[in-house]
Amino acid sequence: MRPKIGLALGGGGARGWTQIGILEALTSYGIVPDIVCGTSIGALVGAAFVTGKLPALKAKMESFSRRDVAAMLDLRLSSGGLIEGRRIESFLEDLGISGDIESLSVRFGAVATELRSGREIWFQTGSIVRAVRASISIPGVLSPAKYEDDGWLVDGGVVNPVPVSLARAMGADIVIAVRVNTSSMKPQVVRGDAPATSASPPPALAIPQWLSSAVNPILGHVLHAAPEYPSYFEVLSNSLDIMEDRITRMRLAGDPPDVLLRPGLMDLTWLDFHRAKELIAAGRACAEEAKPILMEVCQVGQKA
Repeated sequence: MRPKIGLALGGGGARGWTQIGILEALTSYGIVPDIVCGTSIGALVGAAFVTGKLPALKAKMESFSRRDVAAMLDLRLSSGGLIEGRRIESFLEDLGISGDIESLSVRFGAVATELRSGREIWFQTGSIVRAVRASISIPGVLSPAKYEDDGWLVDGGVVNPVPVSLARAMGADIVIAVRVNTSSMKPQVVRGDAPATSASPPPALAIPQWLSSAVNPILGHVLHAAPEYPSYFEVLSNSLDIMEDRITRMRLAGDPPDVLLRPGLMDLTWLDFHRAKELIAAGRACAEEAKPILMEVCQVGQKA
């Protein structure tokens, strides 16, 4: 009997578009996951894959411009973030990502974090839009998602940036994980039975000038730094990156995947949503380098 293959897609903002290239490469090798789990942007990419909308997401993002990135931002601090959830939900629905998770032919799970208790929430049933919306609620950037009667959910990366544990809990025999919340000059592939090298924390991120000048004046004022101080955005984004990097190391050390893919991201940051072509190419290059290991571990072409 063929082993069940699980894919754990990690969070990392725009760097998550590398996972589009990785998924395209995996399917071209005959490696089709039975289980797809995602955190944050990984949940969005995973949702596009399991609903058959990955080509639509790729086409959309390859035409995404700096202006489109700026248009997603709207100052709504009263709702707990810079971006309102309705824009994200509309984005998903326009792509055709919709329906209930339990109706999918490929099992899907998404991770979010309960804001008050810090509990890790696993979405395995119900609306896939709701699951993705909750999983990508980056604290301070995207407003939290409503949960049950009086709860709120934020980004799953706060507790589980690369959801290997969820993939295993859902029955995966083999887990391929993708980590994009760290910097790497070249693709890296780690077998589950080999020691993982320490990952470099993401580089310090300053708000791009094009973005701060393209948004509305009030938000532009928030994004800019006062003399001798880092900006609000620099403090928030770099703090989240450091936190997520440390949590990822601990989680993967305790529950390593069978194969860990780390695309070469060079100078690509989690804000570079308009550089999808480069990011997708980086993901495909990583998968191509890992192809011999992936084919062996996933027993592709071998007798069951």
